[in-house]
Amino acid sequence: MKNMTLEHIAAVCSGTYIGNEADKTREIQGAVIDSRLVEKDYLFIPVRGEKVDGHSFIPSVFEKGALAVLSEEKLESPEGPYIRVENTLDAMKKIAADYRRGLDIKVVGITGSVGKTSTKEMIASVLAQKYNVLKTEGNLNNEIGLPLTIFKIREEHQVAVLEMGISEFGEMDRLSTMANPDICVITNIGLCHLENLITRDGILKAKTESFAHLTPDGIAVLNGDDDKLCDKKVVNGKPAVFYGIEKAAKVAETEEGQKTLAEKTVYATNVEAVGLTGTKAAIHYPSRETGGEVTMEVTIPIAGEHNVYNALAAVSVARELGLTCDEMKRGIESVQTIGGRSNLIHKNGITIIDDCYNANPVSMKASIDVLSNAPGRKIAVLGDMGELGAEEKQLHYMVGEHFAGKGIDALYCVGTLSQEIAKAVRTCSSKTEVHHYEDKADLIKDLVKEVQSGDTVLVKASHFMGFPEIVKELTK
Repeated sequence: MKNMTLEHIAAVCSGTYIGNEADKTREIQGAVIDSRLVEKDYLFIPVRGEKVDGHSFIPSVFEKGALAVLSEEKLESPEGPYIRVENTLDAMKKIAADYRRGLDIKVVGITGSVGKTSTKEMIASVLAQKYNVLKTEGNLNNEIGLPLTIFKIREEHQVAVLEMGISEFGEMDRLSTMANPDICVITNIGLCHLENLITRDGILKAKTESFAHLTPDGIAVLNGDDDKLCDKKVVNGKPAVFYGIEKAAKVAETEEGQKTLAEKTVYATNVEAVGLTGTKAAIHYPSRETGGEVTMEVTIPIAGEHNVYNALAAVSVARELGLTCDEMKRGIESVQTIGGRSNLIHKNGITIIDDCYNANPVSMKASIDVLSNAPGRKIAVLGDMGELGAEEKQLHYMVGEHFAGKGIDALYCVGTLSQEIAKAVRTCSSKTEVHHYEDKADLIKDLVKEVQSGDTVLVKASHFMGFPEIVKELTK
């Protein structure tokens, strides 16, 4: 890792180096918190968890070839050098921030209430057509996952696509201090993490903490169809790049009344669902070479209008980083889903829409829309959504109202809050057969007996509901 000598690391994190003087000028080759991932000349960062204290693994990591470790404790006769710090997690964040600033690389930081991971995958797929890209793996988007991702950046990487997820004020400030993005993408301001952020205005305030940490020439790429983001026309003295469906500014109904949204720089027309196999659209953007408008016909290989927005965000970023139309189109049309996020599974004659990694009202409605385009019998398997604050029951009821006119044949749901979904569906969608369960095992037993060849089944809930178990049973 470039410039990451033990001496420099100690200075960056205000730690005290203890060890052989000759080792102070040696560079680490990586940094991890999991002792099982330690390789030769790595830095091991022990973290105190609820059940396990990483300090207990310090002797074993030296045996594996670790160059050094951080430690909150004084170590007796360690097998190698260590850096004494007050708090290893705080030290890790300081080291990551310093390492990122020493790299000659473009960083794309992605946040938003809904669609961060799928947007990250889309942007990475597009940028990979021209650059060597490192992206956040899985959902490592918090104050532990982000620095670990940054530590994986090497000199061969040209762009890093980093996802940043938050649940409280100040957290985005800490994340974006580490990421120091050249381009900041905000997908939307939706209804999630309301327990701490209280309102959509609170979410907006928390997400836009990232703007203060853009690089001097950094730009913001924003969803112009979002009524909270559309006002952010200038960020740090530079015009924001807006994207959305249709170029013209729309008039939206908001809690405060009617509001004019932003005119878009990058926009889509002729959006057309192609069943569950994808979505067609024409994407338009201004050419940097000619100043004229480029029109690109694409087929996004993932169903749902929300994935058109992901593609628009990717084109907005790619345009800033100099990709050609052909490169953008190739990247969009080759993007792949990941487990738990709109992932289609075909098994035993049924189609499963595996979207059970997480859920909030916006993403739940979007998934119901995707299911509505499926052939054959349509079954929704839904669970509780978490962190919605005081209005959690009402927000679940609103999801149930969304069933009206969607042609969903059956609803299976489990959880205390999901009773509100069931109640609304019974009231608003008389053609949908409704089943609610207190126990997930009972739901699984009935569902497995009911599902038959030709059915399409959507499985979606917040992560704590453990819905991958349902997917597992359906795919046996």
